[in-house]
Amino acid sequence: MLILDLEPTVKRNVNAWLNGSYDEESKAEIKKMMEAGAVTELTDAFYKDLEFGTGGLRGIMGVGSNRVNQYTLGMATQGLSNYLLKRYPNEQIKVAIAHDCRNNSTKFAQMTADVFSANGIYVYFFDGMRPTPELSYAIRELGCKSGVMLTASHNPREYNGYKAYGEDGGQLVSPADTAVLEEVRKIDSIDKINFAAKPENIEKIGEDIDKKYLDELTALSVSQDAIKRQADLKIVFSPIHGTGGVLVPPVLERFGFTNVTLVEEQMVEDGDFPTVIYPNPEEEEALKMAINKAKEIDADLVMATDPDADRVGMAIKNDKGDIILLNGNQAACLLIRYMLTAWEKEGKLDGNQYVVKTIVTSYLIDKIAAAKKVDCYNTLTGFKYIGEVMTRLEGKKTFIAGGEESYGYLVGEHARDKDAVISCAMLAEMVAFYKDQGSSLYEALLDMYLEYGFYKEKLIAVKKAGKAGAEEIKAMMERFRNHPPVVLGGSKVTIIKDYKSQVSKNMASGETTPIDLPTSNVLQFYTEDGSIVSARPSGTEPKIKFYCSVNEPLASKADFEATQEKLDAKLAKILDDLGA
Repeated sequence: MLILDLEPTVKRNVNAWLNGSYDEESKAEIKKMMEAGAVTELTDAFYKDLEFGTGGLRGIMGVGSNRVNQYTLGMATQGLSNYLLKRYPNEQIKVAIAHDCRNNSTKFAQMTADVFSANGIYVYFFDGMRPTPELSYAIRELGCKSGVMLTASHNPREYNGYKAYGEDGGQLVSPADTAVLEEVRKIDSIDKINFAAKPENIEKIGEDIDKKYLDELTALSVSQDAIKRQADLKIVFSPIHGTGGVLVPPVLERFGFTNVTLVEEQMVEDGDFPTVIYPNPEEEEALKMAINKAKEIDADLVMATDPDADRVGMAIKNDKGDIILLNGNQAACLLIRYMLTAWEKEGKLDGNQYVVKTIVTSYLIDKIAAAKKVDCYNTLTGFKYIGEVMTRLEGKKTFIAGGEESYGYLVGEHARDKDAVISCAMLAEMVAFYKDQGSSLYEALLDMYLEYGFYKEKLIAVKKAGKAGAEEIKAMMERFRNHPPVVLGGSKVTIIKDYKSQVSKNMASGETTPIDLPTSNVLQFYTEDGSIVSARPSGTEPKIKFYCSVNEPLASKADFEATQEKLDAKLAKILDDLGA
Protein backbone atom coordinates (compact mmCIF):
# COMPACT_ATOMS: atom_id res chain seq x y z
CA MET A 1 0.00 0.00 0.00
CA LEU A 2 1.38 3.41 -1.01
CA ILE A 3 0.79 4.91 2.41
CA LEU A 4 3.60 2.70 3.78
CA ASP A 5 6.03 4.76 1.70
CA LEU A 6 5.10 7.94 3.53
CA GLU A 7 7.06 9.42 6.41
CA PRO A 8 5.83 8.45 9.90
CA THR A 9 4.34 11.87 10.70
CA VAL A 10 2.56 11.97 7.36
CA LYS A 11 1.23 8.43 7.87
CA ARG A 12 -0.03 9.29 11.32
CA ASN A 13 -1.84 12.42 10.15
CA VAL A 14 -3.32 10.72 7.08
CA ASN A 15 -4.63 7.84 9.22
CA ALA A 16 -6.10 10.30 11.71
CA TRP A 17 -8.10 11.89 8.92
CA LEU A 18 -9.18 8.61 7.36
CA ASN A 19 -10.29 7.13 10.68
CA GLY A 20 -11.51 10.26 12.45
CA SER A 21 -14.77 12.20 12.43
CA TYR A 22 -13.95 14.03 9.22
CA ASP A 23 -16.52 14.39 6.45
CA GLU A 24 -16.70 11.75 3.75
CA GLU A 25 -15.82 14.21 1.01
CA SER A 26 -12.45 14.94 2.67
CA LYS A 27 -11.74 11.23 3.13
CA ALA A 28 -12.56 10.55 -0.50
CA GLU A 29 -10.13 13.27 -1.58
CA ILE A 30 -7.33 11.68 0.49
CA LYS A 31 -8.02 8.24 -0.98
CA LYS A 32 -7.98 9.74 -4.45
CA MET A 33 -4.49 11.19 -3.81
CA MET A 34 -3.31 7.83 -2.47
CA GLU A 35 -4.62 5.94 -5.49
CA ALA A 36 -2.91 8.46 -7.78
CA GLY A 37 0.42 7.92 -5.99
CA ALA A 38 0.60 11.62 -5.08
CA VAL A 39 3.34 11.20 -2.45
CA THR A 40 4.59 14.81 -2.66
CA GLU A 41 1.06 16.23 -2.48
CA LEU A 42 0.17 14.03 0.50
CA THR A 43 3.44 14.88 2.23
CA ASP A 44 2.99 18.62 1.79
CA ALA A 45 -0.62 18.40 2.99
CA PHE A 46 0.07 16.30 6.10
CA TYR A 47 3.72 16.60 7.18
CA LYS A 48 2.96 19.26 9.82
CA ASP A 49 0.22 21.40 11.34
CA LEU A 50 -0.35 24.95 10.18
CA GLU A 51 1.27 27.40 12.60
CA PHE A 52 0.98 31.11 13.32
CA GLY A 53 3.51 33.25 11.46
CA THR A 54 3.90 37.02 11.14
CA GLY A 55 0.46 37.19 9.51
CA GLY A 56 -1.36 34.50 11.47
CA LEU A 57 -2.50 31.23 9.96
CA ARG A 58 -2.22 31.01 6.18
CA GLY A 59 -1.94 28.30 3.56
CA ILE A 60 -3.32 26.53 0.52
CA MET A 61 -6.95 25.45 0.80
CA GLY A 62 -7.62 21.70 0.76
CA VAL A 63 -7.65 18.59 2.89
CA GLY A 64 -4.82 17.99 5.33
CA SER A 65 -3.32 19.14 8.61
CA ASN A 66 -1.10 21.58 6.69
CA ARG A 67 -3.95 22.99 4.64
CA VAL A 68 -6.62 25.62 5.27
CA ASN A 69 -9.98 23.95 5.79
CA GLN A 70 -12.87 23.95 8.24
CA TYR A 71 -10.99 21.60 10.57
CA THR A 72 -7.64 23.39 10.80
CA LEU A 73 -9.44 26.72 11.19
CA GLY A 74 -11.88 25.09 13.63
CA MET A 75 -8.96 23.88 15.76
CA ALA A 76 -7.44 27.36 15.67
CA THR A 77 -10.75 28.90 16.76
CA GLN A 78 -11.28 26.37 19.53
CA GLY A 79 -7.74 26.96 20.76
CA LEU A 80 -8.26 30.73 20.62
CA SER A 81 -11.58 30.31 22.47
CA ASN A 82 -9.90 28.26 25.19
CA TYR A 83 -7.17 30.88 25.52
CA LEU A 84 -9.72 33.70 25.84
CA LEU A 85 -11.78 31.80 28.42
CA LYS A 86 -8.65 31.26 30.53
CA ARG A 87 -7.32 34.79 29.99
CA TYR A 88 -10.60 36.52 30.87
CA PRO A 89 -12.42 34.34 33.43
CA ASN A 90 -15.85 35.43 34.67
CA GLU A 91 -16.21 37.99 31.86
CA GLN A 92 -18.57 38.21 28.89
CA ILE A 93 -15.97 37.89 26.15
CA LYS A 94 -16.69 39.62 22.86
CA VAL A 95 -14.93 39.09 19.51
CA ALA A 96 -15.34 40.55 16.02
CA ILE A 97 -15.12 38.61 12.75
CA ALA A 98 -14.70 39.83 9.18
CA HIS A 99 -13.75 38.25 5.88
CA ASP A 100 -12.56 39.19 2.42
CA CYS A 101 -13.65 38.11 -1.06
CA ARG A 102 -11.74 34.83 -1.25
CA ASN A 103 -13.34 31.53 -2.11
CA ASN A 104 -14.65 29.90 1.09
CA SER A 105 -14.00 33.05 3.17
CA THR A 106 -17.71 33.50 3.93
CA LYS A 107 -18.06 29.82 4.90
CA PHE A 108 -14.91 29.89 7.03
CA ALA A 109 -16.05 33.11 8.73
CA GLN A 110 -19.44 31.60 9.58
CA MET A 111 -17.76 28.47 10.97
CA THR A 112 -15.45 30.65 13.07
CA ALA A 113 -18.43 32.58 14.42
CA ASP A 114 -20.22 29.30 15.18
CA VAL A 115 -17.31 27.90 17.20
CA PHE A 116 -16.87 31.09 19.21
CA SER A 117 -20.60 31.25 19.92
CA ALA A 118 -20.67 27.58 20.93
CA ASN A 119 -18.04 28.40 23.53
CA GLY A 120 -20.18 31.14 25.07
CA ILE A 121 -18.27 33.98 23.38
CA TYR A 122 -20.31 36.87 21.94
CA VAL A 123 -19.58 37.51 18.27
CA TYR A 124 -19.89 40.71 16.24
CA PHE A 125 -20.06 39.36 12.69
CA PHE A 126 -19.74 41.71 9.71
CA ASP A 127 -22.65 41.28 7.30
CA GLY A 128 -20.45 41.15 4.21
CA MET A 129 -16.83 41.44 3.16
CA ARG A 130 -14.90 44.22 4.89
CA PRO A 131 -11.25 45.41 4.96
CA THR A 132 -8.84 44.07 7.56
CA PRO A 133 -8.20 47.55 9.05
CA GLU A 134 -11.91 48.01 9.72
CA LEU A 135 -11.87 44.80 11.74
CA SER A 136 -8.95 46.19 13.76
CA TYR A 137 -10.96 49.36 14.33
CA ALA A 138 -14.11 47.42 15.28
CA ILE A 139 -12.27 45.38 17.93
CA ARG A 140 -11.23 48.60 19.64
CA GLU A 141 -14.54 50.40 19.12
CA LEU A 142 -16.71 47.51 20.38
CA GLY A 143 -14.55 46.58 23.36
CA CYS A 144 -13.68 43.13 22.05
CA LYS A 145 -11.03 40.88 23.56
CA SER A 146 -10.10 39.41 20.19
CA GLY A 147 -10.99 39.27 16.54
CA VAL A 148 -10.45 37.17 13.44
CA MET A 149 -10.05 38.16 9.81
CA LEU A 150 -10.53 35.42 7.21
CA THR A 151 -8.11 36.31 4.43
CA ALA A 152 -4.85 35.34 2.77
CA SER A 153 -4.09 38.99 2.03
CA HIS A 154 -2.28 39.27 -1.32
CA ASN A 155 -1.54 35.55 -1.83
CA PRO A 156 -2.71 33.64 -4.94
CA ARG A 157 -6.30 32.44 -5.31
CA GLU A 158 -5.65 28.94 -3.92
CA TYR A 159 -4.73 30.41 -0.52
CA ASN A 160 -6.84 31.44 2.43
CA GLY A 161 -6.03 32.26 6.02
CA TYR A 162 -6.89 33.44 9.48
CA LYS A 163 -5.51 36.54 11.17
CA ALA A 164 -6.00 36.53 14.95
CA TYR A 165 -6.15 39.82 16.84
CA GLY A 166 -5.82 40.89 20.47
CA GLU A 167 -7.92 43.37 22.41
CA ASP A 168 -5.80 46.33 21.25
CA GLY A 169 -6.82 45.63 17.65
CA GLY A 170 -3.36 44.37 16.70
CA GLN A 171 -2.38 40.93 15.50
CA LEU A 172 -1.29 38.64 18.29
CA VAL A 173 2.24 39.15 19.57
CA SER A 174 4.29 37.45 22.26
CA PRO A 175 3.36 36.06 24.72
CA ALA A 176 -0.26 35.82 23.51
CA ASP A 177 0.61 34.28 20.13
CA THR A 178 2.60 31.49 21.82
CA ALA A 179 -0.12 30.94 24.42
CA VAL A 180 -2.78 30.64 21.70
CA LEU A 181 -0.59 28.24 19.74
CA GLU A 182 -0.17 26.08 22.84
CA GLU A 183 -3.95 25.94 23.26
CA VAL A 184 -4.39 25.06 19.58
CA ARG A 185 -1.86 22.23 19.91
CA LYS A 186 -3.91 20.79 22.75
CA ILE A 187 -6.76 20.28 20.29
CA ASP A 188 -5.39 16.95 19.11
CA SER A 189 -8.72 15.76 17.74
CA ILE A 190 -11.48 17.54 15.86
CA ASP A 191 -13.85 15.94 18.36
CA LYS A 192 -12.61 18.62 20.78
CA ILE A 193 -13.97 21.39 18.55
CA ASN A 194 -17.39 22.69 19.59
CA PHE A 195 -19.15 23.33 16.28
CA ALA A 196 -22.65 23.56 17.86
CA ALA A 197 -23.45 27.22 17.16
CA LYS A 198 -25.52 29.34 19.53
CA PRO A 199 -27.16 31.90 17.20
CA GLU A 200 -28.13 34.12 20.14
CA ASN A 201 -24.41 34.81 20.65
CA ILE A 202 -23.94 36.15 17.11
CA GLU A 203 -24.80 39.75 16.17
CA LYS A 204 -24.51 41.07 12.63
CA ILE A 205 -22.80 44.45 12.22
CA GLY A 206 -22.17 46.62 9.19
CA GLU A 207 -23.21 50.14 8.24
CA ASP A 208 -23.02 51.64 11.74
CA ILE A 209 -19.38 50.58 12.11
CA ASP A 210 -18.65 51.67 8.52
CA LYS A 211 -19.87 55.19 9.33
CA LYS A 212 -17.90 55.48 12.60
CA TYR A 213 -14.76 54.17 10.89
CA LEU A 214 -15.10 56.59 7.97
CA ASP A 215 -15.74 59.46 10.39
CA GLU A 216 -12.44 58.65 12.15
CA LEU A 217 -10.54 58.55 8.86
CA THR A 218 -12.04 61.78 7.53
CA ALA A 219 -10.93 63.62 10.67
CA LEU A 220 -7.29 62.73 9.87
CA SER A 221 -7.14 64.97 6.79
CA VAL A 222 -4.48 67.67 7.20
CA SER A 223 -4.62 69.63 3.93
CA GLN A 224 -8.31 70.26 3.27
CA ASP A 225 -7.68 73.65 1.65
CA ALA A 226 -5.35 72.07 -0.90
CA ILE A 227 -7.93 69.35 -1.63
CA LYS A 228 -10.65 71.96 -2.20
CA ARG A 229 -8.48 73.63 -4.81
CA GLN A 230 -7.52 70.27 -6.36
CA ALA A 231 -10.84 68.45 -5.91
CA ASP A 232 -10.87 67.40 -9.58
CA LEU A 233 -7.54 65.56 -9.25
CA LYS A 234 -7.79 62.63 -11.67
CA ILE A 235 -7.64 59.40 -9.66
CA VAL A 236 -7.99 55.80 -10.87
CA PHE A 237 -8.76 53.17 -8.26
CA SER A 238 -9.06 49.36 -8.29
CA PRO A 239 -9.80 47.00 -5.38
CA ILE A 240 -8.65 43.99 -7.49
CA HIS A 241 -12.01 42.29 -6.78
CA GLY A 242 -11.62 42.72 -3.02
CA THR A 243 -12.75 44.64 0.03
CA GLY A 244 -11.22 47.97 -0.98
CA GLY A 245 -14.25 48.46 -3.20
CA VAL A 246 -16.46 48.74 -0.12
CA LEU A 247 -14.81 51.70 1.60
CA VAL A 248 -12.08 53.34 -0.53
CA PRO A 249 -14.49 55.14 -2.92
CA PRO A 250 -16.55 56.51 0.03
CA VAL A 251 -13.46 57.76 1.89
CA LEU A 252 -12.11 59.50 -1.22
CA GLU A 253 -15.49 61.20 -1.63
CA ARG A 254 -15.53 62.24 2.03
CA PHE A 255 -12.03 63.74 1.70
CA GLY A 256 -13.37 65.87 -1.14
CA PHE A 257 -12.14 64.17 -4.32
CA THR A 258 -14.74 64.44 -7.08
CA ASN A 259 -12.96 62.89 -10.08
CA VAL A 260 -12.39 59.23 -9.14
CA THR A 261 -12.53 56.65 -11.93
CA LEU A 262 -13.10 53.05 -10.82
CA VAL A 263 -11.85 50.02 -12.74
CA GLU A 264 -15.33 48.54 -13.01
CA GLU A 265 -14.18 45.07 -14.13
CA GLN A 266 -12.24 44.77 -10.87
CA MET A 267 -15.01 46.20 -8.66
CA VAL A 268 -16.72 42.79 -8.96
CA GLU A 269 -16.30 40.64 -5.83
CA ASP A 270 -14.62 37.44 -7.03
CA GLY A 271 -12.28 35.07 -5.17
CA ASP A 272 -10.95 33.69 -8.45
CA PHE A 273 -9.43 37.11 -9.26
CA PRO A 274 -10.22 36.57 -12.96
CA THR A 275 -8.56 39.74 -14.28
CA VAL A 276 -5.14 39.21 -12.67
CA ILE A 277 -2.57 36.45 -12.35
CA TYR A 278 -1.79 37.37 -8.76
CA PRO A 279 -3.91 39.80 -6.62
CA ASN A 280 -0.87 41.58 -5.24
CA PRO A 281 -0.53 45.36 -5.71
CA GLU A 282 3.23 44.92 -5.35
CA GLU A 283 3.17 43.33 -8.83
CA GLU A 284 2.99 45.49 -11.96
CA GLU A 285 0.66 43.00 -13.65
CA ALA A 286 -1.99 43.46 -10.94
CA LEU A 287 -2.16 47.20 -11.71
CA LYS A 288 -2.19 46.80 -15.49
CA MET A 289 -5.91 47.48 -16.00
CA ALA A 290 -5.79 50.50 -13.70
CA ILE A 291 -2.73 51.90 -15.46
CA ASN A 292 -4.33 51.43 -18.88
CA LYS A 293 -7.39 53.32 -17.63
CA ALA A 294 -5.11 56.06 -16.28
CA LYS A 295 -3.43 56.43 -19.67
CA GLU A 296 -6.86 56.80 -21.31
CA ILE A 297 -7.90 59.68 -19.07
CA ASP A 298 -4.45 61.17 -18.31
CA ALA A 299 -4.82 60.50 -14.57
CA ASP A 300 -2.60 62.02 -11.89
CA LEU A 301 -2.71 59.01 -9.56
CA VAL A 302 -3.34 55.27 -9.79
CA MET A 303 -4.07 53.17 -6.69
CA ALA A 304 -4.97 49.50 -6.22
CA THR A 305 -5.58 47.57 -3.00
CA ASP A 306 -5.11 43.88 -2.24
CA PRO A 307 -8.10 41.61 -1.43
CA ASP A 308 -8.33 42.52 2.28
CA ALA A 309 -7.38 46.17 1.69
CA ASP A 310 -4.44 46.45 4.02
CA ARG A 311 -1.90 47.06 1.22
CA VAL A 312 -1.97 49.58 -1.59
CA GLY A 313 0.12 49.94 -4.74
CA MET A 314 0.37 53.25 -6.56
CA ALA A 315 1.55 54.73 -9.84
CA ILE A 316 2.19 58.36 -10.85
CA LYS A 317 3.34 60.36 -13.86
CA ASN A 318 7.05 61.08 -14.19
CA ASP A 319 8.63 64.18 -15.74
CA LYS A 320 8.12 62.73 -19.21
CA GLY A 321 4.43 62.09 -18.68
CA ASP A 322 4.87 58.32 -18.44
CA ILE A 323 3.04 56.42 -15.70
CA ILE A 324 5.50 54.72 -13.37
CA LEU A 325 5.04 52.48 -10.36
CA LEU A 326 6.35 53.48 -6.96
CA ASN A 327 7.67 50.69 -4.78
CA GLY A 328 6.66 50.26 -1.14
CA ASN A 329 9.74 51.99 0.22
CA GLN A 330 9.26 55.03 -2.01
CA ALA A 331 5.58 55.34 -1.09
CA ALA A 332 6.31 54.93 2.63
CA CYS A 333 9.06 57.57 2.53
CA LEU A 334 6.92 60.03 0.58
CA LEU A 335 3.87 59.48 2.80
CA ILE A 336 5.75 59.92 6.07
CA ARG A 337 7.66 62.94 4.71
CA TYR A 338 4.35 64.49 3.63
CA MET A 339 2.67 63.84 7.00
CA LEU A 340 5.58 65.35 8.93
CA THR A 341 5.72 68.33 6.55
CA ALA A 342 1.97 68.92 6.80
CA TRP A 343 1.99 68.61 10.58
CA GLU A 344 4.94 70.99 10.74
CA LYS A 345 3.16 73.48 8.47
CA GLU A 346 0.14 73.38 10.79
CA GLY A 347 2.36 73.92 13.85
CA LYS A 348 1.42 70.53 15.28
CA LEU A 349 4.92 69.11 15.82
CA ASP A 350 5.97 69.64 19.44
CA GLY A 351 8.50 66.83 19.97
CA ASN A 352 5.94 64.37 21.32
CA GLN A 353 5.17 62.66 18.01
CA TYR A 354 6.64 59.53 16.51
CA VAL A 355 6.65 57.28 13.46
CA VAL A 356 7.33 53.54 13.20
CA LYS A 357 8.84 51.31 10.52
CA THR A 358 10.30 47.83 10.24
CA ILE A 359 14.00 46.95 10.14
CA VAL A 360 13.75 45.97 6.45
CA THR A 361 12.07 49.23 5.41
CA SER A 362 14.09 52.14 3.98
CA TYR A 363 16.35 53.92 6.45
CA LEU A 364 15.61 57.10 4.54
CA ILE A 365 12.56 57.32 6.85
CA ASP A 366 14.91 57.47 9.85
CA LYS A 367 16.76 60.39 8.25
CA ILE A 368 13.54 62.27 7.46
CA ALA A 369 12.21 61.79 10.99
CA ALA A 370 15.50 62.90 12.54
CA ALA A 371 15.49 66.06 10.43
CA LYS A 372 11.98 66.88 11.69
CA LYS A 373 12.98 66.00 15.28
CA VAL A 374 10.41 63.21 15.39
CA ASP A 375 11.26 59.86 16.99
CA CYS A 376 11.44 56.88 14.62
CA TYR A 377 11.07 53.38 16.06
CA ASN A 378 12.25 50.26 14.21
CA THR A 379 10.51 46.91 14.70
CA LEU A 380 10.74 43.37 13.43
CA THR A 381 9.02 42.58 10.14
CA GLY A 382 5.26 42.32 10.45
CA PHE A 383 2.85 45.15 11.11
CA LYS A 384 1.82 43.53 14.38
CA TYR A 385 5.09 44.81 15.83
CA ILE A 386 4.30 48.36 14.70
CA GLY A 387 0.92 47.98 16.40
CA GLU A 388 2.66 46.71 19.53
CA VAL A 389 4.76 49.91 19.73
CA MET A 390 1.61 52.01 19.26
CA THR A 391 -0.18 50.22 22.09
CA ARG A 392 2.83 50.62 24.38
CA LEU A 393 3.00 54.37 23.69
CA GLU A 394 -0.76 55.01 23.64
CA GLY A 395 -1.61 58.05 25.75
CA LYS A 396 2.09 58.94 26.14
CA LYS A 397 3.09 60.04 22.64
CA THR A 398 1.22 60.77 19.41
CA PHE A 399 1.55 58.36 16.50
CA ILE A 400 1.58 60.11 13.14
CA ALA A 401 2.25 57.34 10.64
CA GLY A 402 3.96 54.01 10.13
CA GLY A 403 4.88 51.79 7.25
CA GLU A 404 6.66 48.81 5.85
CA GLU A 405 8.24 48.14 2.49
CA SER A 406 5.59 45.57 1.59
CA TYR A 407 3.10 48.32 0.67
CA GLY A 408 1.44 48.55 4.08
CA TYR A 409 0.96 51.93 5.78
CA LEU A 410 -1.08 53.43 8.62
CA VAL A 411 -1.96 57.02 9.39
CA GLY A 412 -3.71 57.72 12.69
CA GLU A 413 -4.33 55.71 15.84
CA HIS A 414 -7.76 54.25 15.02
CA ALA A 415 -6.34 50.82 14.17
CA ARG A 416 -3.36 48.60 14.96
CA ASP A 417 -2.79 47.18 11.50
CA LYS A 418 -1.84 48.52 8.10
CA ASP A 419 -4.75 50.34 6.51
CA ALA A 420 -5.06 50.79 2.75
CA VAL A 421 -8.33 52.72 3.17
CA ILE A 422 -6.77 55.68 5.01
CA SER A 423 -3.60 55.20 2.96
CA CYS A 424 -5.50 55.73 -0.31
CA ALA A 425 -7.09 58.89 1.09
CA MET A 426 -3.77 60.24 2.37
CA LEU A 427 -1.84 59.34 -0.79
CA ALA A 428 -4.45 61.26 -2.79
CA GLU A 429 -4.21 64.17 -0.33
CA MET A 430 -0.43 64.10 -0.70
CA VAL A 431 -0.65 64.36 -4.50
CA ALA A 432 -3.17 67.22 -4.15
CA PHE A 433 -0.88 68.99 -1.64
CA TYR A 434 2.10 68.99 -4.00
CA LYS A 435 0.00 69.80 -7.06
CA ASP A 436 -1.41 72.78 -5.17
CA GLN A 437 2.18 73.98 -4.75
CA GLY A 438 2.81 73.66 -8.47
CA SER A 439 4.72 70.39 -8.10
CA SER A 440 4.07 66.78 -9.00
CA LEU A 441 4.63 63.82 -6.69
CA TYR A 442 7.45 62.73 -8.98
CA GLU A 443 9.17 66.07 -8.44
CA ALA A 444 8.60 65.69 -4.70
CA LEU A 445 10.33 62.30 -4.90
CA LEU A 446 13.39 63.85 -6.54
CA ASP A 447 13.38 66.72 -4.04
CA MET A 448 13.37 64.19 -1.23
CA TYR A 449 16.42 62.43 -2.73
CA LEU A 450 18.21 65.76 -3.20
CA GLU A 451 17.64 66.66 0.44
CA TYR A 452 18.34 63.33 2.14
CA GLY A 453 20.19 61.16 -0.39
CA PHE A 454 19.06 58.73 -3.08
CA TYR A 455 18.07 55.52 -1.32
CA LYS A 456 17.23 52.55 -3.49
CA GLU A 457 15.96 49.19 -2.27
CA LYS A 458 15.37 45.86 -3.91
CA LEU A 459 13.64 42.74 -2.65
CA ILE A 460 14.41 39.28 -4.00
CA ALA A 461 12.09 36.50 -2.85
CA VAL A 462 13.28 32.96 -3.55
CA LYS A 463 10.43 30.45 -3.43
CA LYS A 464 11.12 26.99 -1.97
CA ALA A 465 7.85 25.08 -1.80
CA GLY A 466 6.90 22.20 0.49
CA LYS A 467 8.83 20.28 3.11
CA ALA A 468 11.98 20.04 0.99
CA GLY A 469 11.85 23.79 0.39
CA ALA A 470 11.52 24.54 4.11
CA GLU A 471 14.62 22.44 4.79
CA GLU A 472 16.54 24.21 2.01
CA ILE A 473 15.65 27.63 3.44
CA LYS A 474 16.81 26.50 6.88
CA ALA A 475 20.13 25.35 5.40
CA MET A 476 20.60 28.68 3.60
CA MET A 477 20.18 30.63 6.84
CA GLU A 478 22.61 28.32 8.64
CA ARG A 479 25.15 28.87 5.88
CA PHE A 480 24.86 32.66 6.19
CA ARG A 481 25.32 32.39 9.97
CA ASN A 482 28.28 30.03 9.88
CA HIS A 483 29.98 31.52 6.80
CA PRO A 484 28.79 35.14 6.49
CA PRO A 485 29.84 37.24 3.50
CA VAL A 486 32.96 39.36 3.97
CA VAL A 487 32.26 41.77 1.11
CA LEU A 488 28.95 42.76 -0.48
CA GLY A 489 28.71 44.90 -3.59
CA GLY A 490 32.41 45.73 -3.40
CA SER A 491 32.15 47.06 0.15
CA LYS A 492 33.41 45.39 3.32
CA VAL A 493 30.81 44.01 5.75
CA THR A 494 31.35 45.93 9.01
CA ILE A 495 28.41 44.87 11.20
CA ILE A 496 26.33 41.70 11.33
CA LYS A 497 23.08 41.71 13.27
CA ASP A 498 21.62 38.32 14.15
CA TYR A 499 18.12 38.78 15.48
CA LYS A 500 17.86 35.09 16.34
CA SER A 501 20.70 35.32 18.88
CA GLN A 502 19.84 39.03 19.47
CA VAL A 503 23.47 40.05 19.01
CA SER A 504 25.06 42.75 16.86
CA LYS A 505 28.73 42.15 16.03
CA ASN A 506 31.34 44.66 14.88
CA MET A 507 33.43 42.64 12.41
CA ALA A 508 36.56 44.78 12.83
CA SER A 509 36.76 44.85 16.62
CA GLY A 510 34.80 41.70 17.40
CA GLU A 511 32.75 43.71 19.89
CA THR A 512 29.18 42.55 20.41
CA THR A 513 26.14 44.47 21.63
CA PRO A 514 22.64 43.20 22.43
CA ILE A 515 19.69 43.83 20.10
CA ASP A 516 16.68 45.12 22.01
CA LEU A 517 14.02 43.39 19.90
CA PRO A 518 12.30 40.01 20.19
CA THR A 519 14.13 37.02 18.75
CA SER A 520 13.52 36.42 15.04
CA ASN A 521 15.19 34.42 12.30
CA VAL A 522 16.69 37.45 10.54
CA LEU A 523 20.25 38.37 9.58
CA GLN A 524 21.39 41.87 8.61
CA PHE A 525 24.69 42.78 7.00
CA TYR A 526 25.86 46.41 7.15
CA THR A 527 28.64 47.49 4.80
CA GLU A 528 31.26 50.21 4.94
CA ASP A 529 29.51 52.30 2.26
CA GLY A 530 26.13 52.34 4.06
CA SER A 531 24.44 49.46 2.27
CA ILE A 532 22.20 47.13 4.30
CA VAL A 533 21.23 43.58 3.36
CA SER A 534 18.67 41.56 5.31
CA ALA A 535 17.96 37.84 4.93
CA ARG A 536 14.66 36.56 6.31
CA PRO A 537 12.51 33.49 5.74
CA SER A 538 8.88 34.55 5.20
CA GLY A 539 6.50 33.87 8.07
CA THR A 540 3.51 33.31 5.79
CA GLU A 541 4.87 31.94 2.50
CA PRO A 542 7.41 29.26 1.45
CA LYS A 543 10.05 31.85 0.60
CA ILE A 544 13.33 33.31 1.76
CA LYS A 545 13.55 37.05 1.23
CA PHE A 546 16.60 39.23 0.66
CA TYR A 547 16.09 42.95 1.29
CA CYS A 548 18.86 45.12 -0.14
CA SER A 549 19.29 48.86 0.41
CA VAL A 550 21.94 51.10 -1.14
CA ASN A 551 22.31 54.87 -1.22
CA GLU A 552 24.29 57.70 -2.80
CA PRO A 553 24.04 61.49 -2.61
CA LEU A 554 22.04 62.99 -5.48
CA ALA A 555 23.84 66.11 -6.70
CA SER A 556 21.06 67.38 -8.98
CA LYS A 557 17.86 66.25 -10.66
CA ALA A 558 19.81 65.98 -13.89
CA ASP A 559 21.96 63.29 -12.26
CA PHE A 560 18.99 61.12 -11.32
CA GLU A 561 19.28 58.57 -14.15
CA ALA A 562 23.05 58.19 -13.84
CA THR A 563 22.87 57.80 -10.05
CA GLN A 564 20.07 55.27 -10.40
CA GLU A 565 22.17 53.21 -12.84
CA LYS A 566 25.03 53.25 -10.37
CA LEU A 567 22.78 52.08 -7.54
CA ASP A 568 21.21 49.37 -9.73
CA ALA A 569 24.68 48.04 -10.55
CA LYS A 570 25.56 47.95 -6.86
CA LEU A 571 22.32 46.09 -6.05
CA ALA A 572 23.03 43.55 -8.78
CA LYS A 573 26.54 42.98 -7.43
CA ILE A 574 25.23 42.49 -3.87
CA LEU A 575 22.68 39.93 -5.01
CA ASP A 576 25.34 38.14 -7.03
CA ASP A 577 27.61 38.03 -3.97
CA LEU A 578 24.74 36.54 -1.95
CA GLY A 579 24.05 33.92 -4.62
CA ALA A 580 20.38 34.97 -4.60
